Amino acid sequence: MIRPPVITIDGVETTFTPGETVLEVTKRLGVAEVPHLCWDERLDPAGSCRLCIVEVEGRRTPGASCTLRAEDGMVIRTASDKLRRMQGHLVQMVLSENPAEVSPRNADVGPTELQQLATDFGVSRDRFLGRESNRSKDDGNPLLLRDYDHCISCYRCVRICDEVEADHAITMTGRGFAKEIATPFDRGLLDSTCTLCGQCVYTCPTGALADKKMVGAAERGAPAAEQKVTRSICPYCGTGCSIDLHSKVDADGTETVIGVTPALDGPVNEGALCIKGQFGFDFVNSGDRLRKPMIRKDGELTEVEWDEALDYTAQRLRSIRDDHGPKAFYSIASGRAPGEGGYMLQKFQRAVMGSNFIDNCSRA
Repeated sequence: MIRPPVITIDGVETTFTPGETVLEVTKRLGVAEVPHLCWDERLDPAGSCRLCIVEVEGRRTPGASCTLRAEDGMVIRTASDKLRRMQGHLVQMVLSENPAEVSPRNADVGPTELQQLATDFGVSRDRFLGRESNRSKDDGNPLLLRDYDHCISCYRCVRICDEVEADHAITMTGRGFAKEIATPFDRGLLDSTCTLCGQCVYTCPTGALADKKMVGAAERGAPAAEQKVTRSICPYCGTGCSIDLHSKVDADGTETVIGVTPALDGPVNEGALCIKGQFGFDFVNSGDRLRKPMIRKDGELTEVEWDEALDYTAQRLRSIRDDHGPKAFYSIASGRAPGEGGYMLQKFQRAVMGSNFIDNCSRA
């Protein structure tokens, strides 16, 4: 019997699959929290921020765990005093280029990855303070805030646009301190191939990109600490993408949805959303939205309770079938309904109403 390869991380021995990186093994094992900024599990590792460095027994210098392949017999240390000092210095240098004020996203959806790292390491921007980048690009698009003053050139936004979305809408331009994120020919996002899916926003570790519809939510009385976050499913199609609804709760208990964030652990979408799922939530707060079922009484639509509405609907369906026969019914399933809903509709149409006249709008 062939012995599986083994790696030891902070004194814990575990097996691994050939090809796994040390960072992937540590995350799966859960014995250490290795910091990182340029890494996103959906992207090919870049190894550019160097925050995820680990010590490998027998090697002179630390290595970036996101690109370091696990090898049989490796002994890894992730949290020595030496590593913590080096990582703290790196966080300080990254912070030194950014403005003193935090990104608007800190208030809207909580601390960014960079701000959380600064808190974890107990460091600030002052030690290596230098010239700030000053590279904001307000291009007039209605949905994405591009505040590149906070950009640290990790290029996660560019890579997710290329590797995951395949839109290739943004790219890297310039050299050295002048390097920045831009569209081809530096046009606005609306003039590029950008689909405004928002994936660049939610891979950005610093808040250089933000959801314009959520910016200012804190000033409207809903800081991140007081928001209610509800896991839900996007209603726009039958794909079943997982989303998190952010809402503020008023003193009278009324909830108002202020934004949507994609669920990275969603089994279907794994953090991906289209423009509708990401930004099309305004209808939830509409004053014209029906809150209760309505039945026409004496020529006027009147709000009723669900039991009365269901009894009325069942009676009307039964009377139409009795008076006109099963062929009087034709059903169309919505493409926004889940598969279970489509199944139940066809079952009702065939078994209860006795008609095979059923279709689905997605077929077109």
